Amino acid sequence: MIWQVLKGDDMTLYISDEIIQKVKEDSDIVNIISEYIQLKKTGSNYVGLCPFHNEKTPSFTVSETKQYYHCFGCGEGGDIVTFIMKKENLEFPDAVKLLADKLGIEIEDSDIKVNDKDDKNKTYEINKEAARYFYNNLMKNAFALEYLRKRNINIKTMRQFGLGFSLNSWDSLYKYLNQKGYTDNEIEKTGLIGKKSGNNGYYDKFRNRIMFPIIDTKSRVIGFGGRVLDNSHPKYLNSQDTIVFNKGNHLYGLNLLSKYSNRKRILLVEGYMDVISLYAKGINYSIASLGTALTDRQCKLIKRYGEEVYICYDSDLAGINAALRAIDLLLKIDVQPRIISLPKGMDPDDFINNKGLIEFEKQFNNSLHYIDFQINIIRDKYNLEKLEEKVNFTKEIAQLIRALKSPIEQDAYIDKISSKTGISKEAIEKEIRGRYYKKGNQNKGKIIKEKIKPVQAILPTAQMKAEMYIIRLSIIDRDYYEIINERLKPNNFECIECRKIYEIIAKAYENEEKIDEKVLFVKTLEIPNLDKKTIESIFNNTLNYQPTNINKILDDLINTILIGNLLNQRKELIVKIEELEKIKRNKDEESLLLKLCLELTALNKEIDLIN
Repeated sequence: MIWQVLKGDDMTLYISDEIIQKVKEDSDIVNIISEYIQLKKTGSNYVGLCPFHNEKTPSFTVSETKQYYHCFGCGEGGDIVTFIMKKENLEFPDAVKLLADKLGIEIEDSDIKVNDKDDKNKTYEINKEAARYFYNNLMKNAFALEYLRKRNINIKTMRQFGLGFSLNSWDSLYKYLNQKGYTDNEIEKTGLIGKKSGNNGYYDKFRNRIMFPIIDTKSRVIGFGGRVLDNSHPKYLNSQDTIVFNKGNHLYGLNLLSKYSNRKRILLVEGYMDVISLYAKGINYSIASLGTALTDRQCKLIKRYGEEVYICYDSDLAGINAALRAIDLLLKIDVQPRIISLPKGMDPDDFINNKGLIEFEKQFNNSLHYIDFQINIIRDKYNLEKLEEKVNFTKEIAQLIRALKSPIEQDAYIDKISSKTGISKEAIEKEIRGRYYKKGNQNKGKIIKEKIKPVQAILPTAQMKAEMYIIRLSIIDRDYYEIINERLKPNNFECIECRKIYEIIAKAYENEEKIDEKVLFVKTLEIPNLDKKTIESIFNNTLNYQPTNINKILDDLINTILIGNLLNQRKELIVKIEELEKIKRNKDEESLLLKLCLELTALNKEIDLIN
């Protein structure tokens, strides 16, 4: 779609879908909404007083990862463009323009954009036809199919990723697309063919390769990657940049992640086969860059689509250097990744095919904070048995610790390095915080530290908030309770206070009694061993709503609670499995281990279904 905005003097401003998408992706919803209201971080989200209705208790939530806001009070919700439209009372294109101006994104005053739209649509169309052609080739080619089967890729996974095969021919794709009615000029714009020397016809750029269609989040084929079936070079070949494709602006696998993942985790890997093998084994949240080093724009996508970011690159020198670069780029946008280090010589594809899903999932528990990963890399450069190298190691580590924003984190790493090296904490602290030392006889050698503000009490988790809202809705309206009760039972509530209140509500509705909130409050206070402050918080929690949005709100709240239950069960199962794997097992224990593994697989599927 092309949006037209009259600028005055009969000039028209054209805004393409690509510009709109770029504006949305480059906008930091937290920073922009913070210009209008004060937001505080709560868990992985931000909360504040809703700007669209009067309230005393914050019910306005902003998700940084999903780039979405929602008010549990009035029901307003949407992305950053929706927010600007509502807050500034603007039409859609004007809101996009306001954001574009804020971000420094230029929107050209030219009708050539209409021609661009035609070219783009034609390129999408040809790419889709080429993907079909490659897929049909694969299904007919026993050698290519056998290659993928040996990599443990089944037909279902091939279909999900649209995998294909380019024939060992100079012009089979070119001829096929010509027969479909596409002109030489139109096909050439896709980057799939090139001109022969002397302009004597065209040749296919992809030949005798497994083909990986690159698909955007709107399910459009925007380009291709191709891998050889032997040891020839280049091993991977990627589409050139075109009118619809720029390698640095997209991530492989993001289309499936956006559909099927719960976005709690996002796993950054290096290659197409890593993404596919992980997906085939049940990990549906991995993505990869497209044959180039990670870019700033790809990092912004990662931040948008994942709450917790993990990096799992190859364990060789190139993989380590790529991980260090990715860490630097992610830190610039306030994402603190964790690093999964696999055994030497293994990539994610090798590991999950040889060790299986459960062993791979254990790697998340063993993942390293990015600082620990960097410390390990630096430590490998030095022989800590030698005094001079120990000093140089400590100086280099001090630069890392100095970059940490939290004084508490700094202190923790100072302790850690001191215990590793035997160098005193005071000396390391002086190296890091030299600017806090005052000269002079009285204060010589004395550290003058910044005052550290008291840590605030832990705020409610997303599940706790969801449970409190569910209680409120159950009290407000029996119809809401009936919807809730179809999917939730008392044992689904992790908060014991919420569980007890819900049990009283359920019993009252079963006995056809009307809920009196004051009576309910007193009854709850009379139950022994409950926390009075939590009970007061639950009953003081207000929730206004719009009837048109209530089903969506209920569904979101119930899903939050159910997923929380399943994730807790999953953690317990993994602990039991790990305990059994550590011991020499008898026949009964082997059977129990198998049973637990099957339960874990079923749990993973159940979590995916809810999401």
